[in-house]
Amino acid sequence: MDLERFIAALEPSEIVNGPQAVSEGEGVGVAELAYDTRAVTPGTLFFCVPGRNADGHAFAPTAAALGAVALVVERPLDVDLPQLVVSDVRAAMPVAANLFFDAPSEQLQVAAVTGTNGKTTTAFLLRSILEAAGRQTGLLTNIERRVGGEERPTGLNTPEAIELQRLLRQMLDGGDQACVLEATSEAQAQSRLEGTSFAVLVFTNLTQDHLNFHGTMEAYFAAKAALFAQAERAVVNVGGEWGRRLAASLPDAVTFDASSSALDGIELPLRGAFNRENAIGAALAADALGIDHETIKRGIEALDGVPGRFETVAEGQPFTVIVDYAHTPDSLERILRASRALTERELIVVFGAGGDRDRSKRHVMGRIVSELADRAIVTSDNPRSEAPDAIAAEVAAGALGTVELELDRRQAIELAVSTAREGDVVVIAGRGAEPEQELATGKIPFDDRQVARAALAGIGFARP
Repeated sequence: MDLERFIAALEPSEIVNGPQAVSEGEGVGVAELAYDTRAVTPGTLFFCVPGRNADGHAFAPTAAALGAVALVVERPLDVDLPQLVVSDVRAAMPVAANLFFDAPSEQLQVAAVTGTNGKTTTAFLLRSILEAAGRQTGLLTNIERRVGGEERPTGLNTPEAIELQRLLRQMLDGGDQACVLEATSEAQAQSRLEGTSFAVLVFTNLTQDHLNFHGTMEAYFAAKAALFAQAERAVVNVGGEWGRRLAASLPDAVTFDASSSALDGIELPLRGAFNRENAIGAALAADALGIDHETIKRGIEALDGVPGRFETVAEGQPFTVIVDYAHTPDSLERILRASRALTERELIVVFGAGGDRDRSKRHVMGRIVSELADRAIVTSDNPRSEAPDAIAAEVAAGALGTVELELDRRQAIELAVSTAREGDVVVIAGRGAEPEQELATGKIPFDDRQVARAALAGIGFARP
């Protein structure tokens, strides 16, 4: 694709190092788009994105050396390549990506899910329904990606704009007729979803999270609400205040709460009252896409679980072990109340809080677990650049009464399962199906489910 087409689409305020050649039609061919030098190949149009930790403008010489043919920048650089100067490089990426990949979301039926909690489970349910309807469906979540019927490595819930449009194009090329994706508020704020058309968009709920990024709940809500301008149809959970506010601004939205009759005649295989709302959202989204009730029933009943979401780990032990992604005050409370209903004796909870994230929720999580659990074991989650003991101290500060502290997550899990008794329920919360733990020194392999299974096997329970 010729560079002139990107110039016309991006409307740069200035073109440095090459406007005459371009205007005379000599042409610069663009064979690829990239914002990371690791993805640069000869013929790449490179986007110099300013980031939190590094400024992409600093990597322009490297991109040039690797074969980039032009740059998109916010300021002219001392690099001998044509440079398109724009006010916001990140906002320019989806415009260029939609052009380069030929607007795939206009040809693919994209169903999206947004909200604080329940996005992944709702997405899995909706994909199962679409597959039951005979529509080969791609999937983009933080625990699984499927493109053209093949599993792909996971990444961000919502990929960067270039990667997202590339994946949607690959889905079409691989025979997918639809795609279900998680649409996050950070992705909206960073323009990753700009230009993506949603056939339907589901709002699950809004509770405290991501305030390290958005600052306030109002800003967080505004980012979610803005996504609905890109949706043909809206399905909104009005069981909470934020959902009711959103629905008031969307007069054509389909609304629901936990009392909806959308699941009449359907046997939901997923445990937990909270999963009823997720299933209702998926069912109503499928209905909005023209899928009949019997097919919706088959799709929902075919899904027997979602990795790391209220997932049971069983090695023949006489008590229950549940691994869940719950990492917000609201999701923790929902999971613990659902787990309490399964408990014959004590509820034991292993949990922590992520580093480099919203600190204001840590003490709230500590309070909730101390109120709802019989034993609370505070441990390290994904500390990232923060000190694990400092995070744990903030969590414990919110607890009512005493909590146990074991910063080594493996040992905390082993402690919980080795001391659990018949009839207890052990909940390991915060990371779900994540395969790696993020430390200040980097990522290490660590899957809560595998660690729990190994701990149970080490105790030596005989399977019935």
